[in-house]
Amino acid sequence: MQTLKGQHISLRALEPEDLSFLFSIENNEAFWEISHTQAPFSKYLLKQYLENAHLDIYEAKQLRLVIQLNNTNQSIGTIDIFDFNPQHKRAGIGILIDPLFQKNGHASEALDLLIKYCFSHLQLHQLYANITADNINSLTLFQKKHFSKIGLKKDWIYSQGKFKDEILFQLINE
Repeated sequence: MQTLKGQHISLRALEPEDLSFLFSIENNEAFWEISHTQAPFSKYLLKQYLENAHLDIYEAKQLRLVIQLNNTNQSIGTIDIFDFNPQHKRAGIGILIDPLFQKNGHASEALDLLIKYCFSHLQLHQLYANITADNINSLTLFQKKHFSKIGLKKDWIYSQGKFKDEILFQLINE
């Protein structure tokens, strides 16, 4: 699908072969704050998740895509559409890039591809993202993509013994 292929990366559907990759991401405690995870995932549970990944976005109300390098086909992260609401033409989005591959423009390219897909193929009117106030990389990324800060949730996330504010960003398809 050309819509999900960029110059350096592509977005693709989950495959059964992604089990080890998902296991490493979902069980990396450094990511638990952004994924709201509190306990590790078993390979058995992730295998069941992969078996149901074929469900249509209109049925599942979510879609997870793997971010893959074009030159090596290496999986370097995931990008998600969640809280998909076709009636109101909106969805939330989240992105995660393996720290070894950050600061190379991959998140920016993946977000461009996903925005285009959401607005052209899913015909959404708006996208939103929730980002903790201390996540400078994500704040910068979403602002560069013209997401507007529309709200602040005070003390919204409790992590490592303290509360963090979460900022709500929105992008409207004009």
